[in-house]
Amino acid sequence: MALVFVTGGSGFLGTLLVNDLLAAGHSVTNIDLVPSELKHPRLRSVVGDIRNRALLDSLLRDTQHEVVLHCAALLAHGRISPQELWSANVDGTRTLAAAVAAAKIPQVIFTSSNCLWSTGFSLPVKEDEPPAPAEIYGSSKLAGEEILQSHRADFATTIIRCPTIIDEGRLGLLAILFEFIAEGRRVWLVGDGSNRYQFIYARDLIDAMKLAWRAGRNSLFGIGSDNVASLRQCYEHVITAAQSRARVASLPKGPTLLAMRAAYGLRLSPLGPYQYRMIASSFEFDTSRIKAELGWRPTLANHDMLLVAYRYYAANRVEIQNRQDVSAHRKPADMGAIRVLKWLS
Repeated sequence: MALVFVTGGSGFLGTLLVNDLLAAGHSVTNIDLVPSELKHPRLRSVVGDIRNRALLDSLLRDTQHEVVLHCAALLAHGRISPQELWSANVDGTRTLAAAVAAAKIPQVIFTSSNCLWSTGFSLPVKEDEPPAPAEIYGSSKLAGEEILQSHRADFATTIIRCPTIIDEGRLGLLAILFEFIAEGRRVWLVGDGSNRYQFIYARDLIDAMKLAWRAGRNSLFGIGSDNVASLRQCYEHVITAAQSRARVASLPKGPTLLAMRAAYGLRLSPLGPYQYRMIASSFEFDTSRIKAELGWRPTLANHDMLLVAYRYYAANRVEIQNRQDVSAHRKPADMGAIRVLKWLS
């Protein structure tokens, strides 16, 4: 069994990943800005910052870690400043890469993002599509990719570009949608909801990360679900399965996007450029490369994984509302001006 180093192992994806590795018999070192809820004799969990080179050296040198699974990232949510986000995501990745090289760890797996693009696409996006981020989170992920790829002589890097990651426990902005459904309110679409926006099931992503680890080479992959349903179909599936009184309704696309941009600019809404695209346009990765090279296959479609996440929310709603000191995806996002829309729904 291997010794694995995980960054961001206390977050939504990281907690699932660490649990999976421990269940498989591996030993794990986790570094995160927040404490882990997990306790295990083969888990060493450190509250710390990946920008702290001395700390990384103390954790990595002479330890025989086989791989680094780099999931740590700050999101453009809440009160995080652009400077802090860039420093954590970019300077943190730069410091981590240097420490990995010094410790002679042979491989890094990096979770990147579809935020590398600011617009939707009518066709599935291939790995050679030139990135064009329009906001700081996407730009920070692209910079992270470039830093890791510059260390090809030191270690192998597999970059996995992910759409929105869904599983039980995924909250953040999704908790706003789930609250509307749980309370039987109107669930709003921007436009007619015919856009198809791909998700990835967290456990399918974890399987891909483990396959990439076994492959042990420099690679770049887009990942995501198959048979992507429209956003309207996804919402209606969850509403029906939940036996909710909620119903799907539409807002005019042009005026709504203008209002969303204005509200975000005034810091009245948590919905930024990434959410504009998810709500109103289509985006899907071409997953033929990862399927061919790693033999990976997704197990859940969008509507099924969204229902998994909703059922977790519904079963744990009271506890969720009281959460503190957890990562952004493991607690509800602040509604801001969206609360007005809720009152009208």
